[in-house]
Amino acid sequence: MANTTITSKEMKDSLLYRIRAGLIMMGSATKAELSQRLGISFPTISKFIAQMEQDGEIRYTGDDDSSGGRRARRYQYDPEYMLGLAIFIEKNETNYSIFNCIGEVKEQGAKPSVLQQDRELLADLIETMIEKYPRLRSIAIGVPGAVNNGKIIFIPPYQQYLDYDLKEEFEARFHIPVAVENDMNASVLGYASNFEIENESLVYLYFGQNGPGSGIMINGDVLRGSTFFSGEISFVPQYDQHNFIQALQMGEPDRRIVVADDRQIDAVARLIATLTAIINPKAVIFCDDEVDEAILARIADRSSLYIPQEHLPMLLKSNWREDYLSGLQQLALNLMITESC
Repeated sequence: MANTTITSKEMKDSLLYRIRAGLIMMGSATKAELSQRLGISFPTISKFIAQMEQDGEIRYTGDDDSSGGRRARRYQYDPEYMLGLAIFIEKNETNYSIFNCIGEVKEQGAKPSVLQQDRELLADLIETMIEKYPRLRSIAIGVPGAVNNGKIIFIPPYQQYLDYDLKEEFEARFHIPVAVENDMNASVLGYASNFEIENESLVYLYFGQNGPGSGIMINGDVLRGSTFFSGEISFVPQYDQHNFIQALQMGEPDRRIVVADDRQIDAVARLIATLTAIINPKAVIFCDDEVDEAILARIADRSSLYIPQEHLPMLLKSNWREDYLSGLQQLALNLMITESC
């Protein structure tokens, strides 16, 4: 039988997480407001608030107007108390974003790709960011491959990263919590967050620099699968001897995929039909620099040959880089506010 005993430290960490999250979400609050909102006793809230104020984590912003009794003190979380780093590595570049705990970007930029270089270059980049921003408290890394709890288990053609446990190595090296996520899983998470979508089923498609991939969300949860291989749509069989990526490449495996030909449109339409029949998503999102409205109209029209039109998802386009970074930022923020004292 599993050990379900909750330690006092785990209880304290859970309460601290809830108070941090509550203050950040509410903008500012009194102890009474936090107690009522979070369902935590007033004495417990008071104890945590006192310690957080002493540590410089929160700021006293003034007293509320009196309603006849003692005026309540109002507090606000210091957005600069903790910073996070979101970083994603692609074939041609490495993008990064430094942000505070309410999501405000402090610095954003791009560096040369580390995928085709020595893995130590990624660690060097992170070390530089930590030296520049001593308050950095969490890191989220996105990679174009399948990830199992921080370990990269599939990332062709970058074999130097295969079976590389980024999470374990970087946490041991930098003593900062690290999340490692598949690029498309982070993208669908970021898209849902950006548009405040909850409890929906979505698919995010990207033809990409390294071949097609997808992020799948079912009823608000990112689907990773039993072996963390969900979303590797390149392998979906389509024609007699071709899978999805082969159908898109049209005999030119080294060419960047640009969907324009009728056969490519048909390949994407077949994939849409497959996704509809299996998970029936509300929408399929494409990268806005890979498709335009005319291409989406052709895909929708072709898809209706395979699936009744009333069951087809909406076909939308979005800024993939913004969604990707937003998803990684969300993962880093969650790590940040769950950090124990």
